[in-house]
Amino acid sequence: MNAHIKHQIIGPEDDPQYVVVPYSEYLKMAGTDAFEATIPHEVVELHVIKGLSLLRAWRTHKDMSQDDVAKKAGITQAAYSQMEKPGIKPHEATLEKIARALGITKDHLMLD
Repeated sequence: MNAHIKHQIIGPEDDPQYVVVPYSEYLKMAGTDAFEATIPHEVVELHVIKGLSLLRAWRTHKDMSQDDVAKKAGITQAAYSQMEKPGIKPHEATLEKIARALGITKDHLMLD
């Protein structure tokens, strides 16, 4: 049996439109896959509106320098700098290293 969740139903009683639940309960209901799939608005804005690569958008969002990411990923800053250019597609293994350095999943970097 599930424990009672404090929630708010929005809309008329005969035609509810939305339910608001505490964020912690949402995460439990959605599972970790739903949480991992979310992308912060700032990253989307930097990528879509300002035209930055996803690598640069994530790095900017995480407030890291190119050197910070490169060192954590085990690559040179110069190599990482080249990968941040729009249209560049790093190897999958390299993306995995960069994703770990940024604290995100590789899927977050493969939206292009």
